[in-house]
Amino acid sequence: MGRSRRRKLPTEPVLATIDSLSHDGRGVAHLDGKAIFIHGALPGEEVMFTYTRKQRRYDEGIVSEVLKASEDRVEPKCEYFGICGGCSLQHVSPSAQIAAKQTSLMDAFERICKVKPETILPPLLNESVWGYRRKARLGAKNVIKKGKVLVGFRERGSGFVADIDRCHVLHPKVGELLTPLADLIESLTIKDKIPQIEVAMGDETCVLIFRILEPLAEQDKLLLLQFGEQQNIDIYSQDGGLDTVRPLSGQAAELSYSLPAYNVTIQFQPNDFTQVNSELNQLMVERAIGMMELTPDDKVLDLFCGLGNFTLPIARQVQEVVGVEGDAGLVSRARENAQSNGISNTRYYTANLYESLEKEPWLLDTFSKALLDPPRSGAQEVLEHLPKLGIERIVYVSCYPGTLAKDAGELVNQHGYKLISAGVMDMFPHTAHVESIALFQK
Repeated sequence: MGRSRRRKLPTEPVLATIDSLSHDGRGVAHLDGKAIFIHGALPGEEVMFTYTRKQRRYDEGIVSEVLKASEDRVEPKCEYFGICGGCSLQHVSPSAQIAAKQTSLMDAFERICKVKPETILPPLLNESVWGYRRKARLGAKNVIKKGKVLVGFRERGSGFVADIDRCHVLHPKVGELLTPLADLIESLTIKDKIPQIEVAMGDETCVLIFRILEPLAEQDKLLLLQFGEQQNIDIYSQDGGLDTVRPLSGQAAELSYSLPAYNVTIQFQPNDFTQVNSELNQLMVERAIGMMELTPDDKVLDLFCGLGNFTLPIARQVQEVVGVEGDAGLVSRARENAQSNGISNTRYYTANLYESLEKEPWLLDTFSKALLDPPRSGAQEVLEHLPKLGIERIVYVSCYPGTLAKDAGELVNQHGYKLISAGVMDMFPHTAHVESIALFQK
């Protein structure tokens, strides 16, 4: 068996003209007919770059000098941009970022399903593109060579924790606390055994979950609780699976967020799925409900309903909503949220929407409209049931253009729906993540 050999990388910078932007925010150039993905480069630019990787089908590199800059280039706000992997697009103006995401969505429709929306929706934007992130998973590491503990996102392209002291995209409640958090961990007896801190924020409350690989000493618990009290943060620990997440004080935090336009407040637990950007989430719910054109006679099916983020606002305007979700804990809390909001026209079912659904009781019902908000893997397994249920109008919220386009192809080409409109929503500014929404009509 032959030994594998690393391809030797050229050390001298190379000149390239950037043709386009990749889906993950890198500039794409071509040299000798081979694609090169270059970190920090923008379409239309001339740059000098150095190779970071060579492969058979494509190469990778990083900008060493910009010779001719794009009009869309801006100075990154964060001094750690390019090192920290939390962002990939801070060097691109916010308007150009969202335009690139809109292009990415339309390219996915064209490339994957050959279907175009009749109308392209204007992008959904929040007022601020900073301090928006309320959910995150931060790495923690006691780095002997640096003589200190690091807390933050991973470095771009590696598993190492980035050496940063603040984050501009995290909510300031946490984004300004990275150094104090690092100092806190350094003061603990198990500073080598805390690999991760998970952030969960509601409108008023902030929870930090410390992943611990060894039991906390009493002194450690005291230091963590004192930190939480000083910073007005609820401290949780996790020493195993999700069932081991518990408040260090013994008193569970009251996490919730509001949808004021519908007089709805949604309570959640620290590990529950919620949108990272609560301000944009409010706008997204309003757009989705507007696209559904709800009437008091509608019966609506909400698939992948989670905690009721769409179910409960929809219920304010229709005859009935049925929510279906695979996570039994989320279904239980969706029921509780309906009750606490005084909403009595919802029903909930726990069902794995990626398996056979033939025996599901809600499939015996009929509905006029549906909302789908699936994870990245899409909703392909449920699509065939939608026309059989009598559903005329579908609003599909997506976190990945590739699966939205694939599912759009099936809805249009196999199930007789038209793609009426689609557009992107700026849920994750400064990252390559593309959130989108689409409307299908029978």
